[in-house]
Amino acid sequence: MQLQNLAPIPELYVSYESAQKLKVEAGDLPSWDLSPRQTCDLELLMNGGFNPLKGFLGQEDYDSVVEDMRLKDGALWPMPITLDVTEKFAATIEEGQDIALRDAEGVILATMTVTDKWVPDKAREAEKVFGADDSAHPAVNYLHNKAGSVYLGGPITGIQPPVHYDFKARRDTPNELRAFFRKMGWRRVVAFQTRNPLHRAHQELTFRAAKEAQANLLIHPVVGMTKPGDVDHFTRVRCYEAVLDKYPAATTTMSLLNLAMRMAGPREAVWHGLIRRNHGCTHFIVGRDHAGPGKNSAGEDFYGPYDAQELFRKYADEIGIEMVDFKHMVYVQERAQYEPADEIEDGLTVLNISGTELRRRLAEGLEIPEWFSFPEVVRELRRTRPPRAAQGFTVFFTGFSGSGKSTVANALMVKLMEMGGRPVTLLDGDVVRKNLSSELGFSKEHRDLNIRRIGFVASEITKNGGIAICAPIAPYAATRRAVREEIEEHGAFVEVHVATSLEECERRDRKGLYKLAREGKIKEFTGISDPYDVPETPELRLDTEGSDVDHCAHQVLLKLEGMGLVAG
Repeated sequence: MQLQNLAPIPELYVSYESAQKLKVEAGDLPSWDLSPRQTCDLELLMNGGFNPLKGFLGQEDYDSVVEDMRLKDGALWPMPITLDVTEKFAATIEEGQDIALRDAEGVILATMTVTDKWVPDKAREAEKVFGADDSAHPAVNYLHNKAGSVYLGGPITGIQPPVHYDFKARRDTPNELRAFFRKMGWRRVVAFQTRNPLHRAHQELTFRAAKEAQANLLIHPVVGMTKPGDVDHFTRVRCYEAVLDKYPAATTTMSLLNLAMRMAGPREAVWHGLIRRNHGCTHFIVGRDHAGPGKNSAGEDFYGPYDAQELFRKYADEIGIEMVDFKHMVYVQERAQYEPADEIEDGLTVLNISGTELRRRLAEGLEIPEWFSFPEVVRELRRTRPPRAAQGFTVFFTGFSGSGKSTVANALMVKLMEMGGRPVTLLDGDVVRKNLSSELGFSKEHRDLNIRRIGFVASEITKNGGIAICAPIAPYAATRRAVREEIEEHGAFVEVHVATSLEECERRDRKGLYKLAREGKIKEFTGISDPYDVPETPELRLDTEGSDVDHCAHQVLLKLEGMGLVAG
């Protein structure tokens, strides 16, 4: 008898011959260049990871998923998988038309028959799917500030999977994993979902889970898109490979999942379960605060620690996979071993290092004890994340025109150059305008684009261990956040709000710009005819009124010392 979890599942690819023919025909179709998230989604649609979906959701399915976590035919599916596009592109597409879907290099991966086109209610989607329309949630921020405003739905015809040049041997489609389990004779398989490096507590937890379920273990880390600020997947996979030797090879395997996570907590846990069922697993470990994004705008956790487990339990029969609940494992000093936190008698010494504490120790080059992590893992993490005083970083000044940003930025640059050790680059507004953005005007769109360019250059400088100092006006909070996320992938982002009042800036008005703006000769001028979003939580707020430049630059330097970015 063929076990259901090992039988092949349907994929959306056409045969090799048809694909060659289709590729030529698709060359004439209108084409959409997929974002990184859409590319991850498309890959899992095509290879059966998102089975029973046959394409990007149409409007009825979307509404039903958002409201009830079900497709319109009643099948359980908690996450809207949508193709978001720009208004401009949507205007050129009619329902019933075929479009080609291309990767970042322009390679056609699939065609799609557009059956639906609609403008979604994003606030409702945020509220229902993520529990709150709160932009502190990375997926809600993505929804409002990155995703296109029109959704297209319709079935997919797969031509070829996206190409991955890294860790090829570790990437398996659902059917490849099922075939492996068949070959190995594995009937029960417990999957462990992770987006962080594995430490000793995780190893202990996965050992116990596999034993409890009397199952083999699939370590199934996500290498698509996780949360901004997470350790990059190259480093994580090297860490996983270092730990894999600690597991018995006959009963454990590792495979990489190219999933774009939404960090949707309870709904995400159910979604992860369905995806793992498609990959041939019978059991799934659901963690405390599974796929939680951290704190909301009010500083509280988005989801309760066990919300995900409760929702999973409720739908376990339909998901078709058994949940193994995650025990919070802590190290008991007297017994020199890990044990579940809720089973430890009084009087024993419990040791634990939080994720925050681990990041602090890495940032400051402090010791990470062997009871907590494997030396091989720590070595990999230290290679990618040297102590903060040796990393690149960006100081981003923002404030009104004439607030003194450039003057303080210049003084800071000189002070950092005097200290030496890392190259320092000043990306000042006027210099950038001349060298990077000479063709741009001063409309909202162009000013935004200018800031994005500054952010891109600063992120490259930061990634390569240098110091970038930026001093644009940068009036919009959403753009500053996007720049922050781009830079924080590689190092620290220090936002300095130069909080000089508008009256003072107008009084200084060296370039005569405020006068022209008041006369209506300069349109969309920040502070006069265009808004300035005051930063809510900058790393530092500077008041330049009544302070000399040297004092202001010194305040920034003290802040950098306090953050461990420059040696005191």
